[in-house]
Amino acid sequence: MIVRIFFPLAIFSVSAFSQERPNILFCISDDQSYAHTRANGDPVVKTPGFDRIAREGLRFAHAFCDAPTCGPSRSAILTGQSIWRLEEAGNIHSTLPAKFATYTEMLMEAGYYVGYTGKGWSPGRLEPGGRNENPAGIEYQSRKVKPPFKAMRNTDYAGNFADFLEDTPEGSPFCFWLGTSEPHRGYELGAGKRTGKDPDKVIVPPIFPDNDIVRSDILDYLVEVEHFDSMVEQAIATLEESGQLDNTIVVVTSDHGMPFPRAKASLYDAGSRVPLAIRWPGGVTNPGRAVHAFVNLSDLAPTFLEAAGLEPPEIMTAQSLLAVFRNDKPKNREAAYIAMERHDGCRKGGKGYPCRAIRTADYLYIHNFEPSRWPSGSPDASACARSIPYGEIDSAPTKTFLMEHRNEHGVARLAELAFGMRPAEELYDLKSDPDQMVNLAGTVGVAETQAALRKRLFDHLEATEDPRVVGGTVNWDFYPYYGKISTDGWTVDPKPDPVKYQ
Repeated sequence: MIVRIFFPLAIFSVSAFSQERPNILFCISDDQSYAHTRANGDPVVKTPGFDRIAREGLRFAHAFCDAPTCGPSRSAILTGQSIWRLEEAGNIHSTLPAKFATYTEMLMEAGYYVGYTGKGWSPGRLEPGGRNENPAGIEYQSRKVKPPFKAMRNTDYAGNFADFLEDTPEGSPFCFWLGTSEPHRGYELGAGKRTGKDPDKVIVPPIFPDNDIVRSDILDYLVEVEHFDSMVEQAIATLEESGQLDNTIVVVTSDHGMPFPRAKASLYDAGSRVPLAIRWPGGVTNPGRAVHAFVNLSDLAPTFLEAAGLEPPEIMTAQSLLAVFRNDKPKNREAAYIAMERHDGCRKGGKGYPCRAIRTADYLYIHNFEPSRWPSGSPDASACARSIPYGEIDSAPTKTFLMEHRNEHGVARLAELAFGMRPAEELYDLKSDPDQMVNLAGTVGVAETQAALRKRLFDHLEATEDPRVVGGTVNWDFYPYYGKISTDGWTVDPKPDPVKYQ
């Protein structure tokens, strides 16, 4: 059982048990950008599971992770708090201290049966934080399946969900976390082409070179997105067959963006904007609409609690989405806030790249607190916990091409955007530069906009007590790193002996 800290977690509303409480099926992929569902406009990928939830519920056009890195993003989702409030959990390969209550714990206390399959809270070690069970719930991993390609995990995510449903006590609502390891790298090379996908139809973001290597790499990634979606589709079918679909809040999303250069582990849209669709017939007004209000994934925690008839505790700084579900005029939803601390510690001393961002409909403003550091990791592999150059970016054909051709015409600028140093402030005009490739900070004509966004960001950081703004202990560079790295640069063991970088 989870080691719980008993303080007022949540308060039951008067009507908490007077009506049927909804079940919750939370489906989360690993490293998928907003653009890569059919409902969001991709012409190649097939995502009938996501598309159905969007069609019968809500499709969110401006959903953002709290951090473009696995563990911190998942910690924010579970706790309903920004990563700068979560101490060690602001880093990947760290821990989630038990003093930070999670929505799953609160639902368990309220009588929900809670479980997960695949990748729950991860990667890191739970014991140093005072936990001995994954905060996503009771583990269901026994069912296996032969995946379509060898680089995929052999977990039968949907089958494990079916087992969970069989174990759910009669009369108890449930909360289940279906977390795949796809489309996290690595991929089976050429998998996309072997499924018959046409590389000529791939939309290549302008931040990448447009060639066959990159197009094939994107196809391989899309195959893994489809594997996740197939599991979602099977889980929906299981709910439908059992007669529980319409009393279940079904959420489909990703922890952060695609594992490509200038995407994952960056605050740009390719790394932080995620797909999000939610279906709940009992709570969604006018289903089938697109929601343009800005949301962070941490907003899901108070949403789940309120839907269950619970009052989120004051420590949760995120906002419930129930007003959005009702199609009320959204309040305080004109921006999303994103952050990074230490990803894989790929700089001298194992240090991170601390940065914060505000994303509005018109602009992305980023504040880099340590601009003298390499944002994508040091070019010196020996300075990286993963022992690879620019180690914040996963090894991949696209990355290799950029590194090997970085001095060539047509590639040099893209390589610099992927690997180069960045100034303290970045400002992007999204109307003229949707892919965030031209930094306007400090240029003529934007001083007023830049100052206004800086103030708006820092006011939010102060209100939510970010130590980098309000003062206090700032330990993210020095918290233990619990990752273990293989010779080819992949993190392979989530529970090794700790290594502390000084």
